[in-house]
Amino acid sequence: MLYNLFEFLDHNFSIPGTGVFQYISFRAGMALILSLLITMIFGRGIIGILNKKQVGETVRDLGLEGQTGKQGTPTMGGIIMISAILVPSILLARLDNIYILLMIISTLWLGAIGFLDDYIKVFRKDKKGLHGKFKILGQISLGIIVGATLYFHEGAVIREKAEIPLEFVSTDEILELDGVARPDSPFPMESVKSTKTTIPFFKDNEFDYSVILSFLGPGYEKWAFLIFIPVVILIIAAVSNGANITDGLDGLATGTSAIIGVTLGILAYVSGNVVFADYLNIMYIPNTGELVIFIAAFVGACIGFLWYNTYPAQVFMGDTGSLSLGGIIAVFAIVIRKELLIPILCGVFFIESLSVIIQVAWFKFTKKRTGTGRRIFLMAPLHHHYQLKGLHEAKIVQRFFIIGIILAVFSVITLKLR
Repeated sequence: MLYNLFEFLDHNFSIPGTGVFQYISFRAGMALILSLLITMIFGRGIIGILNKKQVGETVRDLGLEGQTGKQGTPTMGGIIMISAILVPSILLARLDNIYILLMIISTLWLGAIGFLDDYIKVFRKDKKGLHGKFKILGQISLGIIVGATLYFHEGAVIREKAEIPLEFVSTDEILELDGVARPDSPFPMESVKSTKTTIPFFKDNEFDYSVILSFLGPGYEKWAFLIFIPVVILIIAAVSNGANITDGLDGLATGTSAIIGVTLGILAYVSGNVVFADYLNIMYIPNTGELVIFIAAFVGACIGFLWYNTYPAQVFMGDTGSLSLGGIIAVFAIVIRKELLIPILCGVFFIESLSVIIQVAWFKFTKKRTGTGRRIFLMAPLHHHYQLKGLHEAKIVQRFFIIGIILAVFSVITLKLR
């Protein structure tokens, strides 16, 4: 919204300073600051309202240290985060960008599912919340929307490699080129529809989903959506549920998501900048540079919420927040064609989810074989295992943050590590 306003003022009235809004870095910085202010200033008021309405967490007694003290802590704090993400994005990002629209829809969609789940738990006093099949149905629906949009929309395109003579590119273009060919540009900006994505560690680090259907013979590419859309659905469901599972200790999911968000911002910027994409020899995706504004708001919202969510937490995000965070990360990674990096970048989510799968599978297997179910971990998810081993909650969270930072740095390195 503000981008269009200041562009109009700059072009028609040449008001000093209005031209700064064309720069992605400026708008991203503003989005980060605005989301921090919204979260930290209005967050306290919203927490007060949640307390007043007695929107408190109901905690099952699992025998974990400090668990009973969390009883009654306000939940549904994800409302704060969603507001802090959407307001800066709507104000500062270009709303004619299909990727920005997809991110806004994804945030609202999964936020609504999480809100309904929290509402049933808190106000209907049903600890099970929204039935699992409805959550999955919501995730599948969003996956279809995202997958179909990326596959069929004419604005969702890539350039496999941007070969541009650097002597023809100005300093401003090197720093802020957003992937849109300018009228006076000396190089063409031809783009193509593709189901290619980035695959780490390979020299030719691109993989086309359509290749899976090559056995169909000539023209198999037109059926690529039969592979692409299910993959999108699987990734959205896996990452959003992974974030939900990770949200079991104060600040764990929030801080981990902020680390992932910073990394995604870096990947989006280099993928959406024609010069950096050429230098790194990676897939160039026009118009994804605009996503840096959205992810800056995302990071700001996470950091601001962490102010109230660190141990001992004054508010929990609930499913309203955790499903949204996971969904945003998944859709963002898919949009910038880096979804195959998710097992590394979202390694904390992945390990937490894997610990639950292993625990349940081994228990069922041993019960079937011996009649008595056995466990590999003291408790799943993994963070509860370490709690039962005697580690303090805050220490577990800090160590998971360190692991998350290591994985984030490694994810960025994969751009050149082939």
